[in-house]
Amino acid sequence: MGKLNGKVAFITGAGRGQGRSHAVRFAREGADVIAVDTTKPVESISYPLATADDLAETARLVEAEGQRIIARDADVRQYAALAAVVEEGVNTFGRLDIVVANAGISNPAPTLDMSEDTWQDMIDINLTGVWKSLKASVPHIIDGGRGGSVVITSSLAAVYANENVAHYAAAKAGLVMLMKVMAKELAPHSIRVNTVHPTTVATGMILNDATYRLFRPDLENPTRGDFEEAARTLNRLPVVALEPEDVTETVLHLVSDSGKYITGTTQLLDAGGSL
Repeated sequence: MGKLNGKVAFITGAGRGQGRSHAVRFAREGADVIAVDTTKPVESISYPLATADDLAETARLVEAEGQRIIARDADVRQYAALAAVVEEGVNTFGRLDIVVANAGISNPAPTLDMSEDTWQDMIDINLTGVWKSLKASVPHIIDGGRGGSVVITSSLAAVYANENVAHYAAAKAGLVMLMKVMAKELAPHSIRVNTVHPTTVATGMILNDATYRLFRPDLENPTRGDFEEAARTLNRLPVVALEPEDVTETVLHLVSDSGKYITGTTQLLDAGGSL
């Protein structure tokens, strides 16, 4: 018996990275998965986004665990698209128990120099996109009458300030109060809501030239090794970055029965970075 046997989970940003890790582990624990990611470009981002092949690979990995998955291209900025995918999933699998609002972007820039589009893309995806994801999905958990769990991916940046990420930090900090309000609103339905706050995670959103330059502004063309040298100083434990699977362990705890009384909390996975 897996920890999520018979459950159905909706996961955004599931094409790769943390989202894929959550989907595969949930399947290993017995859950069917409704997964979305998007190939729609975001002009303010300088690194490659997930591809259709990435999402197809997530689907393959979930099915290899013996579970069912509906994987669709949907942008978290488009409520109607999200609602359609969730509706399809609930009609197919018969229920919804878990939501992991994980999709997000990174586009570092100095606060007063960033373009309006850079700011707006961040807020639209990392904050408003989470609200749209929850609006499209959580009513199905309520309708099920069995309770459930919502986990929102925030960041260490919501509690610890660094330069050049004001828009990212503002969005991720906004998620904390969104979570707390929803935890109060949904408690009568036995639905728990929490945020997770990882330090740097080794995914495509971080492992790219823009992030390397953010961490090493002293170098003209910093490499991953240069980035790792700087990133190591952010954490008190002797690690450069978490792996997606490290975050999944905490998310699994929050959505399973082992976390059945945890709601309204900010779960730090920061290797001591906030100290």
